[in-house]
Amino acid sequence: MKKLILIFFLFFTLNVFAQTIVCDNSAVADAYKLALLTVDINTRRGVLAAGADYGGEWTRDISINSWNGVSMLRPKVAEQSLWSVTDNKDKIGHQYWDKIIWVIAAYNHYQVTGDLNFLKQAFKCSNNTMKELELLIFDKNYGLFMGPSVFNDGIAAYPEPIYEPLNFSSSVLDHKSSSKIKCLSTNCVYYGAYIALNQMSKLLNENDKRSDLYMSKAEKLKSSILKNFYNSEKNNFYYLIDHQGIINNSQEALGISFAVIFGIIEGEKANHLIRDAVVSKYGITSIFPDLPRYSKEKPGRHNNIIWPMVSGFFAKASIDANNFESFSFELNNLIHLALDENKGNYDFREVYNPYSGLPDGGYQHNGQEHPDYHWESCKLQTWSATAYINMIQYGLAGMRNLNDGLLFSPFLPNNIHHLEINDFKYRNSTLNIVLNGNGKKIKTFLLNGNIQTSNKIDTRISGVNRIVIELE
Repeated sequence: MKKLILIFFLFFTLNVFAQTIVCDNSAVADAYKLALLTVDINTRRGVLAAGADYGGEWTRDISINSWNGVSMLRPKVAEQSLWSVTDNKDKIGHQYWDKIIWVIAAYNHYQVTGDLNFLKQAFKCSNNTMKELELLIFDKNYGLFMGPSVFNDGIAAYPEPIYEPLNFSSSVLDHKSSSKIKCLSTNCVYYGAYIALNQMSKLLNENDKRSDLYMSKAEKLKSSILKNFYNSEKNNFYYLIDHQGIINNSQEALGISFAVIFGIIEGEKANHLIRDAVVSKYGITSIFPDLPRYSKEKPGRHNNIIWPMVSGFFAKASIDANNFESFSFELNNLIHLALDENKGNYDFREVYNPYSGLPDGGYQHNGQEHPDYHWESCKLQTWSATAYINMIQYGLAGMRNLNDGLLFSPFLPNNIHHLEINDFKYRNSTLNIVLNGNGKKIKTFLLNGNIQTSNKIDTRISGVNRIVIELE
């Protein structure tokens, strides 16, 4: 504990890390520094661990963390971490149902770094894995992929009869019907992976028929998602279809977020989907409402409870849907959850109670005959930190990684008027980024003092560069 306190002291007083942030809202800057520190503390022998209390063995954690900023901030760590959850760089490994999210992270990693050698091997690995999963877990009757929802490896996320009351295992995979269900978030990720494969194939000048096949499969999957999960009258999405074909109409925050992020729903429909989502006092919860066996007094670990990683994707979807009020709400809440003395107390914890804002791991079976087993909310959780990093980089600074450059589409809410991110590494350049003003409309975009007609920089940029963006 003393060692950790010393690290925090050195970080905040001596500024030992290269990248610096300046903001007229000091809490925004403090939380960002804390998030960067969390990433570096959790890097062990070059591989990013899921948190202080976990290792680095989860494909989803490494993929999400790389996608949410580690590929940009620590590209070597991201690359080594991504390969660490594969089988000899040939197939994606570990828990099967949502591991395809690795493809999205790998494509993003190429967009950040421009590393063609990485792209070639990642494409091979991704293609091999997709072929295998299409054979093993694709339900042709629905046109959907089977398996649990993204990241929800605990049975607390699922209603009966998927959850078996006399089965005392906390693992969803030990409840036999879970392999036959179809979930919104998982199928949205497969759609995103097909789009990524299409783009990777084109970049590598693969056979046009292969590229077209990925896009064809993506469009068919999108149609199946809308057919089976989307309620057009209410403009909302169902959570899952169980092994008996019964629909559960709970709100899955990660599912609706991915539906917007990957463009399955767009425009005003996307904006209204975000606007109408049920959100707790401290941010959106993972799955709403409480399943019958849980309650305010006993929140389910993967149910109606706050996972900052989920909040981060909902914030990203809010930006994509032009719902800046929802984004600002999630941003400010995560700052308080991480920093407030009576909440995280300068710690990005794993899970928080939606009624009190206190760290709370929730309730779930744990291999024993006791339905009320309470879990801890682990400390220094990496994907809670990278969720916040993405809120700053993607949300406030508006960075969009493209194949041919870095696009800026920033937004500053009313409680932020000045933001600087200095010594930001992008490919062969160092960027010093300054944003002034409020809102999202760019008044002027300056690169090294010169007015630009575009708010985008080229991948070939090199040296030290200063970007100043004035917002109206």
